[in-house]
Amino acid sequence: MLKLVRSALTAAVLIAIVIRVRRRARLPEGQPAQPAPAAARGARVGLIWVLIAVVVAVTLTIALIAPTSAEQATAPRATATATPTQVPTPAPTSPSPTPEATCVPPARPVVVRPIDPRVRRAVNREWRRVERWLMANAPRTYRRLGGPGRAGTIAVAESQLGVDFPDDLRASLLRHNGSPGLALAPWPGGGSGLTIRQIRDAWRRSCATAGGQGSWAAGRLPFQTLRPAGLAVIDTDKGTGDGTAGGMVTGNGQGFAVSYHALLRQIADTLEQGAEFAGLRPAVERGALRWQPAE
Repeated sequence: MLKLVRSALTAAVLIAIVIRVRRRARLPEGQPAQPAPAAARGARVGLIWVLIAVVVAVTLTIALIAPTSAEQATAPRATATATPTQVPTPAPTSPSPTPEATCVPPARPVVVRPIDPRVRRAVNREWRRVERWLMANAPRTYRRLGGPGRAGTIAVAESQLGVDFPDDLRASLLRHNGSPGLALAPWPGGGSGLTIRQIRDAWRRSCATAGGQGSWAAGRLPFQTLRPAGLAVIDTDKGTGDGTAGGMVTGNGQGFAVSYHALLRQIADTLEQGAEFAGLRPAVERGALRWQPAE
């Protein structure tokens, strides 16, 4: 606004100067300017001021009209910008499957539980007997025994499956995390002890094979394969058996022992005595333990 007013005044001054210069230019060359009568001078001065007033008035009118037009031109654009964007409402999703339908139990915290010292000593005692026999008679099988497992890994598996591993199984996994080639549950085709993660994966496969019923395997823990197909499991819902821990040990419909510790003790007795267990006897082929039918 102020800029336009200054421009108008400047234009008026320039007009006055132009008129003055043109009036002087009409005089003959070398002839001094004659003073005009007072009335004529007053008329010319009045005309100049009228022209200045007209220029200023026109400039002010333009200055007042221009902002209004600019506001009207930009008003629709501002309104359009202020209009909130309509966000489409997402379609309702179908409810997620229940844990029982997907073999995924409810989440629970990862907790490393202590093991009963008596159970741990009992399990280690039987493992030492098995290890001594394998070292002396089946070194290939002995060398394939897994290294110690981790209590934290067991706790994670328990959290993922929603099942507490019995103390005797945990003590065994902390000594040997899996035993390829060693079938603690004697079977004609042999088998291998599972690692902690393999136990978790076998549990999930067994649940899925049963038609997605999570309750089917809720208290059953696979711990060994049975060749050519099958699993030996600890049924933790069947009680503690001999009082140490765990539950009934079965495989492919056959019962083996009242607990994992009882099974391990029976294997140690069978190896040391060369006795029969479940219709099979231990034998060694090229440094590896095999279970063969008893004659």
